[in-house]
Amino acid sequence: MIRNAGETLTMNESTRTELEAAAFRTLVAHLQSRTDVQNIDLMELAGFCRNCLSRWYAEAAEARGIDLDRESAKEIIYGMPYAQWKDKFQQ
Repeated sequence: MIRNAGETLTMNESTRTELEAAAFRTLVAHLQSRTDVQNIDLMELAGFCRNCLSRWYAEAAEARGIDLDRESAKEIIYGMPYAQWKDKFQQ
């Protein structure tokens, strides 16, 4: 449910999925731009990190019968191959 000027509107599943996807893309872009934030910092503060997000992505693909290995999922989340990101940004 969402509220608009005091009235309650029902959100359909398609709209909900679109909003969640937009929020997810924004989160991924934010994490890709904040290379100064290390995964250990994310784990300590938020209880998840980029690796968790990539694992969840791969698991969601697998649940839908899509063949996506974890390294490919990491590349989607990190915006580059994981080994390259580690060499470039991991402290």
